[in-house]
Amino acid sequence: MREVRFCLDAAPSDPVLNSWAGWPDDGRIAPYLVLRATVSGPVDRRTGYMCNITLIDRLLRDQAIPHLQRTWSTTGGSGGARLAGPAAVAALWGRLEGHTPGGTRLESLQLASTPYRSFTACRGDLPMITMTESFEFAASHRLFCADLPDDRNREIFGKCSNPNGHGHNYVLEVSVAGEPDPGSGTVMDHARFQRTVKQHVIDRFDHTHLNSDVGEFARLNPTVENITRVIWDLLVDQFHPARLARVRVWETPKTWAEYAGP
Repeated sequence: MREVRFCLDAAPSDPVLNSWAGWPDDGRIAPYLVLRATVSGPVDRRTGYMCNITLIDRLLRDQAIPHLQRTWSTTGGSGGARLAGPAAVAALWGRLEGHTPGGTRLESLQLASTPYRSFTACRGDLPMITMTESFEFAASHRLFCADLPDDRNREIFGKCSNPNGHGHNYVLEVSVAGEPDPGSGTVMDHARFQRTVKQHVIDRFDHTHLNSDVGEFARLNPTVENITRVIWDLLVDQFHPARLARVRVWETPKTWAEYAGP
């Protein structure tokens, strides 16, 4: 995987000085995007390289970035029509597939419009595009099995079995997949997507004690695994004609659980 960061409004004529911050760069407040290209292929026995990453950079800078900038410009930029993420990443796939260096094969493209929203095209899934967005809720819970004695619960769950519970700032990632609409270029109406997650999950879980306030956990231990599975069940039928592709719940910055259906 190789990641490039860039500004849609900046001219790509300046030298590459700090690609960590993004190239082309701009000192103004402007749209900055992240594009991640994942390729696969055999590793050269002498060099240990699958391919030189500078060649992937060159491909993305010569083909992907100018295309997005032209699209942004022709749609009127910030003053005109929106640049739809699903349609944009699908168009980039068409431009880049078959042109990756060194006999490699393009496996996925992910375009991130913010640190909390991205659009992904994957080989084998096209023309489906996946949109992922992050949400947050705060909740407390107690991990214990009612049919086990306290000392056994403490042995299994440690401090997480404290009778008064403990809290987390959970981060929820919801991914939906669908074919971009020919008119809007989107997988589904974005406001409807956000309202659905807020109504069915965030409003129900945020600032609650999961064991006592959320009916699904009255008899179900609210581990991060079970929370993820419950959220899937709450959302799975809500996004038609798009489909729910994945639910990931971060319990801490070091721990997440993910579910993608049976």
